[in-house]
Amino acid sequence: QVIFALNQTLLQQESLRAGSFQIPYTTEDLIKHYNCGDLSSIIFNHDTSQVPNFINATLPAHERVTAQEIDSYFRQELIYKRNERMGRRVKDLLEEHPEKSFFFAFGAGHFVGNNTVIDVLRREGYEVEHTPAGQAI
Repeated sequence: QVIFALNQTLLQQESLRAGSFQIPYTTEDLIKHYNCGDLSSIIFNHDTSQVPNFINATLPAHERVTAQEIDSYFRQELIYKRNERMGRRVKDLLEEHPEKSFFFAFGAGHFVGNNTVIDVLRREGYEVEHTPAGQAI
C-alpha cells in the first residue's frame, strides 16, 4: 500500500507539473470561502480534500481496492481521529477552566468535510458560531 500510495502521489504531481491535471480551486478560493464561513461550498465537499486522492476510474479493479483502503485509512487516521483529539482537548480545557475565556484557532483542515472539530464540540453540547473576517471578537 505504501508503494502504491507513493507511486500514485508521484503520478499526480507529474500530471500537475505537465499541466494535464489541475486542482479545481485556487488558494485564494480556499481563503475566501474560509473567511466567509462558507465551509460547505463546493470546494469543501470532500473529506479528503486535504490528503491525496488515489481513487480514479482508470485504475484496474485490484488497484482501486487498494486505493479505497488507503483513502479509508487516511480519512480515519488523518482526519477523523485528529479532529476527535482536537475537539476533546478544547472540551477538556473549557471544562477544567470554566472561569477563563479562550480563543482557539485551527487550520482550515480542522473544519473541512464531516467529523470536524466543530462537529465534535456540537456533539458534546457546545454552541459554535462563526466569526467573519474583520468582525470584532
